[in-house]
Amino acid sequence: MQFADRMSRLGTESAFEVLVKARALEAQGRDIVHLEIGEPDFDTPRHIIDAGKEALDSGFTHYGPSAGLPELREAIAEYVSQSRGIVVNPEQVVVTPGAKPIMFYAVLALAQAGDEVIYPNPGFPIYESVIRFVEATPVPIRLREERNFSLDVEELKSLVTDRTRLIILNSPQNPTGGILPPEDLEAIAEIAIQRGIPVLADEIYSRLIYDGDCHSITAYDGMQDLAIILDGFSKTYAMTGWRLGYGVMPKKLAEQMTLLAVNSNSCTASFVQRAGIAALKGPQEPVADMLAEFRRRRDAFVAGLNEIPGVSCAMPHGAFYAFPNITEVSRSASEMADYLLKEGGVACLAGSDFGVHGEGYLRFSYANSLENLNKALERIADCVAKLRG
Repeated sequence: MQFADRMSRLGTESAFEVLVKARALEAQGRDIVHLEIGEPDFDTPRHIIDAGKEALDSGFTHYGPSAGLPELREAIAEYVSQSRGIVVNPEQVVVTPGAKPIMFYAVLALAQAGDEVIYPNPGFPIYESVIRFVEATPVPIRLREERNFSLDVEELKSLVTDRTRLIILNSPQNPTGGILPPEDLEAIAEIAIQRGIPVLADEIYSRLIYDGDCHSITAYDGMQDLAIILDGFSKTYAMTGWRLGYGVMPKKLAEQMTLLAVNSNSCTASFVQRAGIAALKGPQEPVADMLAEFRRRRDAFVAGLNEIPGVSCAMPHGAFYAFPNITEVSRSASEMADYLLKEGGVACLAGSDFGVHGEGYLRFSYANSLENLNKALERIADCVAKLRG
């Protein structure tokens, strides 16, 4: 069987590869602390599960509209209008099985061979993967630790050319936990508006912010005609397995994305969408409780990392990732991650898995119990001590 050349341009998510390695070690009797997978370790709130069950019993088991059930699109439009301080109509909403399709569809709809797409680095690896898949040129913008993992706006200006068709932002960020400050978002908005460049704002962690409110580039005048919000239910409501995401965008682009949905997944499961309505309109206390627990874990885990000689970790302000600097350990990020798994029984990801500018860092997901996080800290400290002699 001969595969199309485009398949060689697709990348992957190393978290799933590390998970396979970790499971293999567990099958041999090893005790592994899993800090590699980026998903909440909480159960989906009960009222959401009940809504999904009721929907199944009520017959929501058939095809639905490709852009999503009207009642969910209305609920999303209302929620985004309130949370971002903008006016959103249901016609601007496209519901998808998970949020990744919005990323994929945006790049497919806006970029092609010869075009350029600017994306954050270190950043979610699927950005670069999809850009290369459509034969566009990926242009990384570096997220800098000295700027709290924000980007340099002047550097962004220098990267924009007449071939730039899309700018991708992610705030709060995976893998750094950083947040783009309002002044940077405003400056980026000015660049986008002046050059007429669409912006894909990946805001999947928008409800997982530890201090202050969510700031979205969509709130700045003129961005409503250019911005695409990517969001979903996986992280906020611990619904990773439900596969429910959405995009909010200009109406004409929504029509194009709906066409892509028709040609790929047809529609999103109707009973899952009914659960999504319950998530948005039901009690929000489970979200607040989960965030409070993540804050407790973050504080303890980051403090513990900073006590390890040779390791330093900036405080993440959103999401549930720690991104420590390990340059003093004198090992590459991939070597260090592999050593921690095999010798220490701690599964994590190399910062280089998130792009060239992630070298010298590791990514730990602290979506695990405080007991396991403390166990991981002891093992990480022992491994680092051995490597540093």
